[in-house]
Order: sequence, then C-alpha cells, then structure tokens
Amino acid sequence: MKRSESRILTTHVGSLVKPLDLADMFSARQAGKPVDEAAMASRIKSAIAEVVRKQADVGVDIVNDGELSKSSWGAYFAGRLSNVEVRDSGPPRTPIFAREEPDFPDWFAGARAGGGPTASSYVLRAATAARGAPPAIIQSSVCVGDVKYTGQAEVQRDIDNLKAAGEGQRVEELCMTALAPPIMAYFLRNEHYKDDRDFVMALAEAMNEEYRAITDAGILLQLDEPAIATHWQIYPDWTIQQFRDWLVVQVEALNLSLRGIPEDRVRMHTCWGSSHHPHRADIPLDQVLDLFLQVNVGAYSLEASNPRHDHDWRTWERFKLPEGKSLIPGVIGHFTDFIEHPELVKERIVKYASVVGKENVIAGVDCGLGTRVGSESILWVKFESMVEGARLASEELWG
Repeated sequence: MKRSESRILTTHVGSLVKPLDLADMFSARQAGKPVDEAAMASRIKSAIAEVVRKQADVGVDIVNDGELSKSSWGAYFAGRLSNVEVRDSGPPRTPIFAREEPDFPDWFAGARAGGGPTASSYVLRAATAARGAPPAIIQSSVCVGDVKYTGQAEVQRDIDNLKAAGEGQRVEELCMTALAPPIMAYFLRNEHYKDDRDFVMALAEAMNEEYRAITDAGILLQLDEPAIATHWQIYPDWTIQQFRDWLVVQVEALNLSLRGIPEDRVRMHTCWGSSHHPHRADIPLDQVLDLFLQVNVGAYSLEASNPRHDHDWRTWERFKLPEGKSLIPGVIGHFTDFIEHPELVKERIVKYASVVGKENVIAGVDCGLGTRVGSESILWVKFESMVEGARLASEELWG
C-alpha cells in the first residue's frame, strides 16, 4: 500500500457518476428488459477507461473504476453468490436513522413529503431526473440456502478492465471496492441460516474469494463497511455495551473474510450511513474506535469533514494509530454541492497529520460522490480542490 512518504497522497471512496447511456443499460437490465450484453460489456470497459483517465488528469493518486460495472455499491453482490433470490420487493428494513427519527418528526415528515424516505432520496431523484436517467427498480435480495461465491468471471472482468484502464496513466495505485460481510447481512435478508452469527460468517467465507482475486491481481482492496458504525441507529434500544458486543462478532467476520490476505493490501471504509439526515444520534467514534482498529487492514477510511464528525480528529489524541498503518480522513464532503476551498482542505489534512503523523495521512472523501453530488462537473472540481489542498498541506508539512 502506498503511503504519504514525501507528500500527502489523495484518493476517494468509490462511486463516480455513470455515463447516461450506461445508466440506462443498467436500469433496463434491472427492469427485465432485453439488453445487448456484448454492447454493455464494451461500454463498461470504455467508461472505466474514461473515468480512470479523468481521475489521473485531475491529480488523484489512488484511483478506482468508479464502480461503473456495478448496479450499485450495495446490490451488485446478489449476482455473485449462490442461493440468493432477487424478489420484486420485501419487508422494509429498519432505517438507518431509526434512533433519531423520534426526535425530529417534523424534519422526517417533510423529507418524506419531498419524495422519499429521507431527504437524500429526494435529492437523488431530482439529480437523476435532471440527468434523464430512469429511476432504480426497488428489489429485495434473500438468502435461501448455503452461500458460495460464484462471481469469478465478474470479478475477473472488473480486474481486467481496471488494469487496462490504468495502463499508461500517472497514478500511484489502483484500488477496487468490494462490499464487506456485515453490511451485506443488512442488505441480504436471511431465510436459511439459524442465526445472525452463522449468516455473517458464511458471507465472510464466501467473499474471501473475491477479496483474494483482487489483491492477488496486485490491486488494492477497499472493504466498504458502514454497518459497524451505522447499525447503532438501527438498533435504537441497544446500550453502548450491547452494540460493542455485536461489533465484536462483526470484527471477527471481517477478519475471517480477509484470511490469507496481507494487511497492507487492504483498506476499510466506514461511515455513519452517509445519507442526509440530522445525524445527532451517530455513535461517537471514541466508543468504537478500539474495535475498528482490530480489523486486519492497512488503512482506515473515515468520515471527517461533515459537521457531525469534523471534530473526530481529536479522538486520535487518545487512540494510537497502529504502527505502519494509514488513516484516510474525508477532507471533502460527499453529500454537499458546496466546493471546499483548498485552504480548508489543507487545514483538515494538517490537523490529522498533527495527531497521527504526516506520513500516515492520505486525503480522502467522506463517502461516495457519484450517487450524491448533484452535478458531475461539481464532482470533478471537488476533486481538484482536494488535490490542491493536499499540495498546500504537503508544502506546509514537508517544507
């Protein structure tokens, strides 16, 4: 894993905006309409080449494929596991704002009136409509038998596309995202395993094959794992200790899923749900950070720029980042069209460098930009601001 040895490196979390024609193909496939699969595969390859080049042109150091081959970051896995049924609908999941909704009934009522279960849904629908893309089809994935990994061809295609796109580009490293077992257990309803522990461990065993394929190909793996922070909200009656007891099992599953993979080839992204709501009930970082640090990865990507977590850098005054590992704080926001000034980005980087060491900081994003920033042109300018802020921080930190 590349480190900030002589300057602050930059990266981002995952999703970028799909080209409109490709988004239409995904929507048609999801709706059960005929799709020219060869043409779609070719368009995915060319779109990934385009998005990697754009990241390199803007100056991002550690780049990915924008998740352009995936229907969505949280749904793609359904086609890569055996004994998973995709149904038209299912019982509603406990929302990721359940702990705080009773405190702000007027806000949530207004958000629902705006067109969706949260204001974020309204924003996304408006942005999608503005781009002319059809709305997503709501579906439900259900585990009905022993899960085994069946996505070998799909992950190899993703690897080949990303490596081809990276050839000749001035980037430090290629990275690929993959869903982690605890959040998979939230998106995938269990109708087979006897309890939640058996279920998440089975998912961990199955996904190890995808993770190994990515790292064996020389690509940095990013585990997407918001559940280990977000689920504090979906269990509103739990105490901190009950949540920590649950989290111990999730950390065990995460480490099982990474069996045989060197720590320095994996980073983990964690957020507090990242949707647009008050977030007053987010679990404080200092209540769970010691358990996060037990996950066998080489870098930890965390929200750090939104108003609820901008102060979290001080938590690292009390918790020591393990030797040789990196921290990837979000220095630009993912759910705002405000473009952060490079001086602000610099200040955020320098704060973290002051508590964990400059060589241990990589500048990142709070969460995925692609499905939340309303304009693709704004997305790329936000990246420019991050890159310039990292340059300014490097000048201050290295002289």
